[in-house]
Amino acid sequence: MKLSAGMHLVPLAFKQLVRHRIRTLLTVAGIAAGMFLFTLVESMQHAVSGATEIRASDQTLVVYRENRYCPSTSRLPIYYEDEIRRIPGVREVIPIQITVNNCGASLDVITFRGVPPEQLARYAPEIRIIDGSRKDWEATDDGALIGENLALRRGLKPGDAFEAAGVRVRISGVLSSPNPQDNDVAYVHLPFLQQASRRGLGEVTQFNVRVEEGGDLGAVARAIDERFASAEEPTYTQPEKAFFAQAAQDLIELTGFTRWIGIGAVIAVVGLVANAVLLVVRTRIRENAVLQTLGYPDLAIAWLVMLEGLLLGLAGGIAGAGGAMTFLWLARISFGNEGQMLSLSPDPVLFAAGLGLALALGAFAALYPAWIAVRRPIVESLRT
Repeated sequence: MKLSAGMHLVPLAFKQLVRHRIRTLLTVAGIAAGMFLFTLVESMQHAVSGATEIRASDQTLVVYRENRYCPSTSRLPIYYEDEIRRIPGVREVIPIQITVNNCGASLDVITFRGVPPEQLARYAPEIRIIDGSRKDWEATDDGALIGENLALRRGLKPGDAFEAAGVRVRISGVLSSPNPQDNDVAYVHLPFLQQASRRGLGEVTQFNVRVEEGGDLGAVARAIDERFASAEEPTYTQPEKAFFAQAAQDLIELTGFTRWIGIGAVIAVVGLVANAVLLVVRTRIRENAVLQTLGYPDLAIAWLVMLEGLLLGLAGGIAGAGGAMTFLWLARISFGNEGQMLSLSPDPVLFAAGLGLALALGAFAALYPAWIAVRRPIVESLRT
C-alpha cells in the first residue's frame, strides 16, 4: 500500500479514537504523564553530561586546597595568583572567594562568587549583561551581577536588595553566559565578600585558570600542584568539569538513579497504548470485517490500527514533552552542592526526542493489536 493511500486513513483513525472520548483522553493523559517524567529525567541526564564530560575544547582549571571540598574549608593565599601566572601554558587567572548558604545538596543554593571586578571581563569575555549595567557593578562595592536563572528563580531585577548566607547585596545587573555555572550564581567584589563572610583579605577559596588555546590541561594542572607541593597550603588542580563531578557527586548519583524512573515511564507508555488500541480493536471486529468486505486489504486494516497508536503517541508526546519544557522554563530548577550548580533548562532537542520516542512507542505498542485485527477470518468476524 502506498504511503499517500495510507494517509487517507488518518481521518478515519482519528474518528475511531474520538468515538471513545473518555478512554482516549485517559490514555493520552497517561502517555503525557509518562513522557513528562521521561523528558524531565533526560533533562537531568543531559545537564549532568554537559557539566561533567571533558571535551578537547575545554580550557578551564580549578585550583583548590588539597583535601578540601566544601568552600568554607578551602583557604589559599591570594599571592598564589602571581605564581600561577608565571607557569607556562597559563593564559589567565582569577582568584575567587565562594560563599554559599548551604554546602550540602539542596534545591535552593545561593552561591556568591567574589572576584576582582576589573578582571572579570578579561577572564570571561563571554559573559553578557542582559539587564542593568556592568559599570554600575564595578563602581558599587556591594553590587552584584546575578545569573539569569537565579534572577528568574528569585524574581530579582536591577535595583533590588538581596540577602543570603549573611551577605546583603544590591542587584546591579543580570548576566547570561554559555557556561551554565555562571547563570546560577551572584558575582560580587572580592574584598566585599571577604569582609562580609569574615574571611581574611589575603585568602580566597580557589583560583580559576584558563590555559592557552590548544594547551594541555593535565600538564598545566600538574605544574601548578608541583609548584605548591611543599607550600603551607598545597593545591589540587583539576579541569573544571572534573572538579564539578567530584564536588557534586551526590547530585550525579541522584540523577543516575532517575534513569530507572525514565525506563519505567517508557514501559508504562507502551502498556497504555497497547491496552487502549487492543480494546478498540476488540470492540470493532465486525466493523473491520465490513471494511475488508468492501475491498480494504489486510495491510490497510493493520495500517488503520497503527495510525491509532501513532495518533495516541503524538497527542501524549506533545502534551507530556511540551509540558515538561514549559515546567522547566517556568521553574528554573537548579541543584547545588558544595557551591557547584546544576541547572535544568528547556532544550528543543529534548522536546523533539521526547516526541519522537512517543511516536515510536505508539507504533510499537500497536503492532500486536494490528496483527490481531487482520488474523481473524472475515466470515467469523461478521458473525461476532
